[in-house]
Amino acid sequence: MQDKAICPVCFHHCALSEGKTGRCRARGNRDGKIVSLSYGRVTSVALDPVEKKPFNRWQSGKFILSVGTFGCNLSCAFCQNAAISQVGAEAETDLLPPERLAEIAGELVAHGNIGAAFTYNEPLIGWEYVCDAAKILHAQGLLVALVTNGTAEPEILEKLLPYVDAMNIDLKTWSAEKYEKLGGDLETVKHTISRAAKSCHVEVTTLAVPGISDSVEDMDEEASWLATISKELPLHISRYFPRWKMNEPMTPLATMEKLCETARQHLKYVYAGNC
Repeated sequence: MQDKAICPVCFHHCALSEGKTGRCRARGNRDGKIVSLSYGRVTSVALDPVEKKPFNRWQSGKFILSVGTFGCNLSCAFCQNAAISQVGAEAETDLLPPERLAEIAGELVAHGNIGAAFTYNEPLIGWEYVCDAAKILHAQGLLVALVTNGTAEPEILEKLLPYVDAMNIDLKTWSAEKYEKLGGDLETVKHTISRAAKSCHVEVTTLAVPGISDSVEDMDEEASWLATISKELPLHISRYFPRWKMNEPMTPLATMEKLCETARQHLKYVYAGNC
């Protein structure tokens, strides 16, 4: 029987036979080794305000070159970027090596750019590309940000953190059971948040999805836990709108108000998004 290779990047630890691809669609067994299939294959590039990531307490008023590849190790039915996060190597891409990415980022400094943000899909599943580009960006005096679901093994996180200046981490839900249904793991994300906060600027985003992450009781516990890291850790509570496979009506504004009011009992900086 052919031996399988085990992917080390996240808790799924996909066991893959030769030629097979993991559940994230961006890593696979090639020649007996687990490799990134998305390295340098970019689906989206844009110069964005940092507030769009969102970062409200970091480099305000500046712009950052945002870059995405393809794939994600979660499968949220309400995904807002499913066109690139829920596809694999069939995605339409352009080749953008780390050196060229850093070169473009440098050229855009004249337009207010401060560096590069790895976003749109899940950057941690293609951590090698992020790491290689981040080293070059730092050498040029530019900043590096990640917008991530935070679902990677500690070993991967430790390889990246020396080259990351800011992270916005999605905290999908405070329910471990509901996290599992999304393909994620609450404890992994909590570790990522607490560990990253010791190394770089961190902001957290929770999308208030009906029946998944709109419980006032859960928000009270979530914000209370975040406050143990820092009462000044920014929390973005974003309003859900129907996307991809989920057609539930948008989150009521009254619910958003209650969630924000609850979080503000624990945290200094709470922002309502998509309202």
